[in-house]
Amino acid sequence: RTCDQLRCTACDFRVSLFNDYVWDQSCDYLFFRNNMPELSKLRSKMIKKKGARAYACQCSWRSIDELTDLQTEQQLRWVCGKH
Repeated sequence: RTCDQLRCTACDFRVSLFNDYVWDQSCDYLFFRNNMPELSKLRSKMIKKKGARAYACQCSWRSIDELTDLQTEQQLRWVCGKH
């Protein structure tokens, strides 16, 4: 289970999540910095993948397609924003 109210403490943006998508490998920091949170712009680098989930804020992004403990990833600064 994942909190659906994640917030990044590094860029102070809400973490968006997209079910059944992964991020294209060509994604980089400037892509997210310039396009978050505009879904219409983000779609250009989203790849449909059933059962996966794509996460992104303005400074970090992850594609998850298997059970993963995001707390072990030291570079992510995502915390629960409402609960």
